[in-house]
Amino acid sequence: MKEVIENEEFKGADFSSEKFQHADYEYCDFVGCSFSNIDLSNLSFLECNFKDCDLTSAKILSTSFKTVSFQGCKLLGLHFDRCNPFLLEMRFERCQLDLSSFYQLSLKKTLFQSCSLKEVDFVESDLTQAQFDNSDLSGAVFENTNLTKTDFRTAIGYHLDPTINQVGKARFSLAGLPGLLIKYDIHIE
Repeated sequence: MKEVIENEEFKGADFSSEKFQHADYEYCDFVGCSFSNIDLSNLSFLECNFKDCDLTSAKILSTSFKTVSFQGCKLLGLHFDRCNPFLLEMRFERCQLDLSSFYQLSLKKTLFQSCSLKEVDFVESDLTQAQFDNSDLSGAVFENTNLTKTDFRTAIGYHLDPTINQVGKARFSLAGLPGLLIKYDIHIE
C-alpha cells in the first residue's frame, strides 16, 4: 500500500535532481517546484494546488488528478489522456499547456483562464460548460468534441468546425466568428 502524504507544502524543490517520493498526495501545495521529465505515473493528487511549477514532459500514466488546481504552471506536452479518468477534475489559470493532449477526456466545467493552449488535442473530449477565458487556442484540434454550453467569448485563435463538433448553446464573440467559418474559406472584414 502506498504512503499518503497530507497537508504538506513543497517550495522550490527540483524533483528532476532530487528524488520525488512515490506516494499519494492529499491537500498538498507545490510552489515553484520542477517536475520536468519526472515519472508521476500511478500517483494520486487529491485537492492539491500547483503554483508556478514546471511539469513539462512529466509522465502521468494512470495518475489521478482529483480537484487539482494549476496556477502559473508549465505543462508542455503532457498527455492528460493517459491519466486516470476516474473523478478527474482540474482547473488551469495562467498556464502553458501547449502541445498537450486531452483526447477523449471528460472535462466538463473545466476552467482554462489566461492559458496558452496552442496545438492542444481536444479530439473526442467532453468540454460541456468549459470556459476558455482569455486563452489562446491557436492550432488546437476539436473533432467530435462536445462543446455544449462551452464559453469561447474571450478566447482567441480557435478554429473549429461546427459540423463535426457539438456546439449547442456554446458562446462565441463576434470577433471569434471567423474561427467557426474557416473551412468555408470565407473572408470576413
